[in-house]
Amino acid sequence: MNVTVATDTDTCNPVASHAIGLEAATSVAATLKALSEPLRLRMLSAIASDPRGESCVCDLAELADVSQPTVSHHLKVLKDVDVLTSERRGTWVWYRINPSRRSVVTALLDSFAPASVAPGGMDDDGQLRPDFDARVTRLAEELAAQVPELGADVVLATVRESYTALARSARVTSALVPLTERFARQRLADLTRDRDSSVPQVLFVCVANAGRSQLAAALVNKLAAGKVIARSAGSAPADVIHPHVRSLLAEIEGDRAADRFPKPLTDDAVRAADVVVTMGCGDVCPLIPGVRYDDWAVGDPALASRAGVDAIRDDIADRVRVLVDELLP
Repeated sequence: MNVTVATDTDTCNPVASHAIGLEAATSVAATLKALSEPLRLRMLSAIASDPRGESCVCDLAELADVSQPTVSHHLKVLKDVDVLTSERRGTWVWYRINPSRRSVVTALLDSFAPASVAPGGMDDDGQLRPDFDARVTRLAEELAAQVPELGADVVLATVRESYTALARSARVTSALVPLTERFARQRLADLTRDRDSSVPQVLFVCVANAGRSQLAAALVNKLAAGKVIARSAGSAPADVIHPHVRSLLAEIEGDRAADRFPKPLTDDAVRAADVVVTMGCGDVCPLIPGVRYDDWAVGDPALASRAGVDAIRDDIADRVRVLVDELLP
């Protein structure tokens, strides 16, 4: 029997397939689906670029004006596909890239996302440049000499964390070291506060720390005249204080208003407070036993006219008077 062999070049000649299997494809598809959400990608990028190798949930909550449950939901989605691992330490949960997925995550972010601008004083690896590292280390040594009870390592870690936190939202990097000193001094004072011998302390928290919380703290400090200490912080701090609020702060505090700047919320600030007043920032504050929590529903100066900002100030002032009366004999 004669057999005819096809020689037409258009004839399909199947070859062994090298496509990934169904199970692997299903797994990859689930991972890609989990990553196909802007906030999750931003969280992943923040964790991957964090110089500590991990990020606290409080850091990730600063990326967007969403509630803590929403943040937790997005992080759970990333954990469910094994992109992230987590560890609870005290009141906070810390997240890091799953070591088995780090190379894949890095390749994804490097391939599709534009390179982010490193914060002032940081190199491409998220480490302090030598010149800034020397300045920050010198600052830490000076502060450590003033609070020997904390230990040099704790002070150095606090100063470095303060610098990194402020660098995330800094617009002008030349002032970062002086701002770091003021922020670190406040944090060290909170860490060494003796509740039994100290005057009452209040922490006001809003989203940007550029309006409501700054006004409230300034009004308390003026009204209480040192008999109550007021701090302020933001769950997602802005780079500058709102212009309308800046002018009101100047009226309240005079030249001292120039020392105010948006600061991130820290665990030590919450722990040092006798009262934490939230102002539209959701539930990002850790719950510390023995700390009183209030929520004030006041307007946001960033969304108001100048007349509206004045009305917000008056509303806050009325609330502040009641609070100070409650805290002082």
